[in-house]
Amino acid sequence: MHQLRSSQVLPLPPEETFVFFEDPRNLSAITPDWLDFRMRNPDLHEVYEGAEFDYTIRWLGFRFAWRSRIVEYEPPDRFTDIQRIGPYRSWEHLHTFERVPEGTLMQDTVTYSFSLPAVTLHRFLIRKQLENIFSFRSVKITEWAEAN
Repeated sequence: MHQLRSSQVLPLPPEETFVFFEDPRNLSAITPDWLDFRMRNPDLHEVYEGAEFDYTIRWLGFRFAWRSRIVEYEPPDRFTDIQRIGPYRSWEHLHTFERVPEGTLMQDTVTYSFSLPAVTLHRFLIRKQLENIFSFRSVKITEWAEAN
C-alpha cells in the first residue's frame, strides 16, 4: 500500500468548498489534459453514499475505464471515494474540509496499491505522475477559489 497526501488552504468557507468538490463534473477542470479525463455519465452528478460515477482516462498510452463509488459522505466535512474499476488494485481517496481562520483547510489522502508488475513503475513513474496530478490540481483549485 502507498499513500499520497496533499493539503491547501482556500479563502472560502467549507460549505462552499465542499459543494465544488462533491460535484464529479468539476473533475475535468482540475485534471491535467494529458490524462484525457472524460465522464461517461455526465448527467449523473447527484452525490450520496453509494453513488457511482464512470470515467475514462488515458494513462501510459492506454485508455482505462474508471468507476468510483462514494463510500462515505458527510457534508460539508468529508467524503471518501474508492475505485471500483480502474488501473489500480485499490484506490481510496479521502477528502476533508476543515474550517480555519483563513477559510478552509482542504486535505486529500489517497491510499492505493497495484498489481506486482507495477511496483517497479511506481518507483520511477507512477508516484511522480500522481504528485504532478495533485500539483496541477492545487494550481487549478487555487484559481477556482480566487475567482469565487
